[in-house]
Amino acid sequence: MQKFVCVHVHFYQPPQENPWFESVELQDSAAPYHDWNERIAAECYAPNATARMLDGEGKIASIVNTYSRISFNFGPTLLTWMKRALPEIHEALVEADMRSREKFSGHGSALAQVYNHMILPLANRRDKYTQVLWGIRDFEFRYGRKPEGMWLSETAADSETLDVLAELGIRFTILSPFQAKGVRELAAEKHWQDVNGGCIDPSRAYLCKLPSRREISLFFYDAPVSQAIAFEHLLDSGERFAGRLMSGFSDKRDWDQLVHVATDGESYGHHHRYGEMALAYALQHIESNNLARLTNYAEYLEQHPPTHEAQIHEGSAWSCSHGVGRWMANCGCNSGGHAGWHQEWRAPLRQALDWLRDQLAPRYEQMAAALFKDPWDARNDYIDVILDRSPKNVEKFFEKHGNHPLNDVEKVTAIKLLELQRHAMLMYTSCGWFFDEISGIETVQVIQYAGRALQLARDVFEQDLEPGFLDLLQHARSNIPEYQDGRLIYEKFVRPAMLNWEKVIGHYAMSSLFEAYGQRTHIYLYHFESEERQMHVAGKTRLAYGRVRVGFEIARESSVMDYAVLYMGEHNVICGVNPSSGAKPFQQATEEMRAAFDRSDYAEIIRLIDHHLEKPSYTLKTLFKDEQRKIINQIVATARDDVESGYRIAIERYLPLMNFLRDLHIPPPEPLQTAAEFILHADACRALSADQPDLDRVQPLLEQARAKQINIFDAELAYAVKTTLERMMQKLMTDPADVKLLRYIASLASLVRGTPLDLNLWKVENAYWGMLQSDFLKLKPKADQADPGAIEWTKAFLALGAQLNFAVKHLGAAA
Repeated sequence: MQKFVCVHVHFYQPPQENPWFESVELQDSAAPYHDWNERIAAECYAPNATARMLDGEGKIASIVNTYSRISFNFGPTLLTWMKRALPEIHEALVEADMRSREKFSGHGSALAQVYNHMILPLANRRDKYTQVLWGIRDFEFRYGRKPEGMWLSETAADSETLDVLAELGIRFTILSPFQAKGVRELAAEKHWQDVNGGCIDPSRAYLCKLPSRREISLFFYDAPVSQAIAFEHLLDSGERFAGRLMSGFSDKRDWDQLVHVATDGESYGHHHRYGEMALAYALQHIESNNLARLTNYAEYLEQHPPTHEAQIHEGSAWSCSHGVGRWMANCGCNSGGHAGWHQEWRAPLRQALDWLRDQLAPRYEQMAAALFKDPWDARNDYIDVILDRSPKNVEKFFEKHGNHPLNDVEKVTAIKLLELQRHAMLMYTSCGWFFDEISGIETVQVIQYAGRALQLARDVFEQDLEPGFLDLLQHARSNIPEYQDGRLIYEKFVRPAMLNWEKVIGHYAMSSLFEAYGQRTHIYLYHFESEERQMHVAGKTRLAYGRVRVGFEIARESSVMDYAVLYMGEHNVICGVNPSSGAKPFQQATEEMRAAFDRSDYAEIIRLIDHHLEKPSYTLKTLFKDEQRKIINQIVATARDDVESGYRIAIERYLPLMNFLRDLHIPPPEPLQTAAEFILHADACRALSADQPDLDRVQPLLEQARAKQINIFDAELAYAVKTTLERMMQKLMTDPADVKLLRYIASLASLVRGTPLDLNLWKVENAYWGMLQSDFLKLKPKADQADPGAIEWTKAFLALGAQLNFAVKHLGAAA
């Protein structure tokens, strides 16, 4: 009897991109990171690609990519963000899959996933098919091979879902043991054995025979161990983790056994800090001690074909004990923490979205039939355009699917129709129902997708479906009185987010006062070409007006707009935008504005903007969030400088008194303590954010904070240190022979290591490890050859390793 272990990890975040420009906006709750994707990537996705293996003294002995030794899947929408924002992590996943093929008999460890985490048992067959096909195509695009297995959103399954998987060539999927209903031996086809309540033996693969006569293999993960990983602090110890995995084997079985677990990937590093290290250690412990053989599902399935057949509960999932009620009803499943809250809103939300889907489908089919050979085949293949929107690839798509050579106007309409269908699927992303409240960001996100679909429908069909949708959505009652229901939430959070040409140009016009745009500018999915522009400045006051052509990259359509914007200092900005009225009328308007500006008659300028431009209501509130924050930071910088100046005067005046009070162990007055913390923190952040911080300046600041018990060691300072060290290491990697820079980085690391800063230096450590493995070190003359330069460099390199907590006594030979 052989023992096999497989750890499956499901990595997923709900799509958070603004539906109108396909980028994740600033999320303050994720600070000091830009957004939650970026934060979780730093805490989880990247560390699992570079997990630290520690020696007995807690020093880093090696860095390993755990993905190559486990089974894993990433949500396609998350990978789309990752490839754009953090391509090095994306490439680490692809490399891990390649390595796993070498390790596991040619079978890669990556699994595909349903495209945007739709609960497939609640979808119609057409959406099931597209979601699975898009997941497969996305996988092939990234990993360069066909997937053998697919992860179902929330492991939600029914016979039709499994049939679609089998039809599209998927060999297996992973389910919860509580989804199993009955089992029997394949050979004997005896009566079904009841395995309800999670009683199925998880140590083997099972065959599921489908009504269509297709077949698919099923793996039912070990629920108790999986539960312990997520909720019982099993990741506090890699050795205990390994022991718990091994406890899944039983001497009572006389067949080769597979112990396998499945959990959310964010457990490994985000929910449980250093969880990726526990995982890496557990795998090494099992392998190095020959306790079991590591495998993945595809390899195990090839070597151990199913000997038993399984039945599943129709419409079941791993995170709802009521089937799939969590995504359609007030079933009682929730995230907890809100006593008295209900989820009655779930049913009317789904009903509203189902109504919208069913209103859009026949209209899409009818209009798309005039453009495509088969509208639904075109939708299925649209994933190829989503993955590569280059003009050449888009034309290839039209050549394949167009029922005649499409002109430019028809191509715009075609793309809008397909985008409408894309958003009509994105609006079913499972997280919209998972949590407790309809006004939560996940639910607002899916309603925004619906809003985008409604906007596109209004554009291409010239029909307004919004009133009917809102009539249904208003039955979704919020738990928070001020939000009332889905209709108000739509009005409050969705309608203001909608973009049109005027809003886009309003953003361009206002931001152009604070950024030096060239003739051609690119902002998110919009590109701008300035046809005419003038700006006038008088002190803080600025007036800009002009004409610009704006294009939307996805639909490949454009418009020419006139704009005028007046900035009067601080937050006072007013902007007007209008479709271009031609050169002569606009020239007359701008001449009048220029004359009023020369007289400093700002009220007259506002009146002229209101008179000549139909949309004068744009202010800083309507800017895209990232640009808004950037501009507001510029505006408030003056106020901050004023506050800082006042604090400095106060500290200089009362510093002797504060020192006297401190000698007497009397706490200084709170206002003075606040001023001291503010000034010291500002100085430290400024000093540590410099291109190359002056260590003689930084050291006394840190010592002063410790000596006077002034708390400046917060997330903002830690982020400044982290980014500075990352920048310096990047510079070193371009010129690794720079021993002076090497010594400097070691000194800076030593200086901050003795502080209570919570530093995440995984990028710095990864860079160091990469240098250790690089050809440069192999070519560098060895110290035993009596090369003074080599000796000096090696000492400096090892000194840096020591400051970064590497086990330098083991690295000396390599360096």
